Amino acid sequence: MGEERLDIDKPLWDLTTFAGRWKYFAWMSDFRTCIVPESELLEAKNLCENYKLGKEPAGTTREQIIYAKKLYESAFHPDTGDLQNVFGRMSFQVPGGMAITGAMLQFYRTTTAVVFWQWVNQSFNAFVNYTNRNANSPTSVSQLGMAYMSATSAAMITAIGCKAYWAKRASPLMARYVPFAAVAAANCVNIPLMRENEITSGIEISDENGNKLTKSKLAAIKGISQVVVSRIVMCAPGMLILPPIMERLEKYAWMQKIKPMHAPIQVLLVGCFLTFMVPTACALFPQNCSIKSSTLERWEPENYEILKNNCKDKEIPTYLYFNKGL
Repeated sequence: MGEERLDIDKPLWDLTTFAGRWKYFAWMSDFRTCIVPESELLEAKNLCENYKLGKEPAGTTREQIIYAKKLYESAFHPDTGDLQNVFGRMSFQVPGGMAITGAMLQFYRTTTAVVFWQWVNQSFNAFVNYTNRNANSPTSVSQLGMAYMSATSAAMITAIGCKAYWAKRASPLMARYVPFAAVAAANCVNIPLMRENEITSGIEISDENGNKLTKSKLAAIKGISQVVVSRIVMCAPGMLILPPIMERLEKYAWMQKIKPMHAPIQVLLVGCFLTFMVPTACALFPQNCSIKSSTLERWEPENYEILKNNCKDKEIPTYLYFNKGL
């Protein structure tokens, strides 16, 4: 290849800026990659690995390498390199999220429907959270079960409580906001519990070259908090803006005539929001999150001692880095 070689391990955009991260996640979370067969994904991984070694097939173009990199980063876990289940990938957030969120927004009138769709949503969220966890901190089956049950319970209690309260004291429009309140509450429970092991044991943190130097509980708390905020932001516009739009539309005679189409319409509209919001939410915070070594010195002296021991022959870095998960 006559052109300059790509550094296959480096992103194509500057991830220190929001714009660069947005472009990267829009590229990486492209829902079209969900339908790429497993054999092609494995070929893409092999091509990336061979390219790194300078052993790619003759005639391989830059475009082929970039597309292989896209498939690899969208389908394989960044820590383990394992192929992720398609339903747990960030690239499945648009088709999966639009179907479930559209159903939650449409079927909000009865308690049974609210409970059922909150259960479906939390099952999906738990799977996504597990798939995109920090794989350097293993999670036990009991922890997974506790996180799943707690988040589902939080979502259902919030949904039923809000529905009962708003049904008596608020306008019909407010009832449409029950799903968002439940989803926000559940995210605040689901993600920390799913990744409880990271909080109790700490996660590995490295210098800028990727050398693992120590562990940190504060780093885990920081990363998980950012993921919680991102997940709520991801679903917020669709779940907050669509209710008044549908409330207005459903009053028109032509909408009354096509009631069976209300759910598909909501699903498509949610899809439009998520197509933009998935990369936006993922880009809010840097993926390679940082923590100051001075913070460890003050709040985690035992981990700072390990850091000092691992940096005997060199200066202790000002900042340490870790993958916050998605």
